[in-house]
Amino acid sequence: SEREHDLPTELPVPNSPSYPSEHAATAQAAAAVLAYFLPEEAQSFQTMAEQAGWSRVLAGLQYPSDYYAGLELGRRVAEQVIAKAKADGSDAVWTGSVPTGPCKWIGANPGNVTGGSWKPLLLNSASQFRPPPPPACDSPQVLAEAAAVRDFPRTFVTSYKAFYWQSPAGLNTWPYDYANKWIFEDKLDQNPPRVARAYALIAAVHFDAFIASQDAKFTYWYLRPHQLDPAIVPLFAVPNFPGYPSNHSTFSAARSEILAYLFPAHADFIRAVGKEAGDSRIWAGIHFQMDNEAGVQLGRSVAQFFISRAQNDGSQ
Repeated sequence: SEREHDLPTELPVPNSPSYPSEHAATAQAAAAVLAYFLPEEAQSFQTMAEQAGWSRVLAGLQYPSDYYAGLELGRRVAEQVIAKAKADGSDAVWTGSVPTGPCKWIGANPGNVTGGSWKPLLLNSASQFRPPPPPACDSPQVLAEAAAVRDFPRTFVTSYKAFYWQSPAGLNTWPYDYANKWIFEDKLDQNPPRVARAYALIAAVHFDAFIASQDAKFTYWYLRPHQLDPAIVPLFAVPNFPGYPSNHSTFSAARSEILAYLFPAHADFIRAVGKEAGDSRIWAGIHFQMDNEAGVQLGRSVAQFFISRAQNDGSQ
């Protein structure tokens, strides 16, 4: 389209070379990775990827050769990503047993018990920022925190928010919702590499924060509030794994810090969002305050490790 200056286009011409098509490359890479996780939907993903890439040709922005080169590039990148995923340890089978004793979590078939042994993307090890052991469950601190959970004055608003933060949007997609909004407002959507970097940082820090949190959970196997005080009635089903540290606080702090780094004008706001996510676990009766505090510190440490890497990735 740049050589044919009189060729009409349906959209503004990007201020970047057309070969290969970034739409085709990213769409094909995404389709292949999604098909790895959801093979029954592979054809649907592939169709959408091809439509996304070809839309640039129909808009007069790229040549068919750009499109085909983009698809091939996306396939090759996806192959590398899938190969790493197959070797990250996430398919490990747990052969251990649930420990018993004072202050220990009580349950069976703990969820994601092998998560702490998965291979991180950037962290040197799952235990790199492992929080210190929690205090004894009969200590004044823990008894006071249990009382605070038991006596928390639930309202419609706090319960609504607690349910939101337990939903798929509250657990997983909210960082992308804010990122999408700010990418559009800052016109970063016109800079695909910058957008890809933002999405990659958010997703990768979530993955490593999960691994770090699971490592700590299944190092300490610490009980949940209702297991210490039967008078505590959780608002919803308690996740089937130990409580310390809080996964949600870890993930939310990590992703909030990454968003604050990427969009500094919104730093205070997004940190407050992350804090509410963690606080909601106390409102719901499923975590102690110390679970949240340990999770926040862990999440921030993981995020800072990522930010230090990002500051030296050449994008500045």
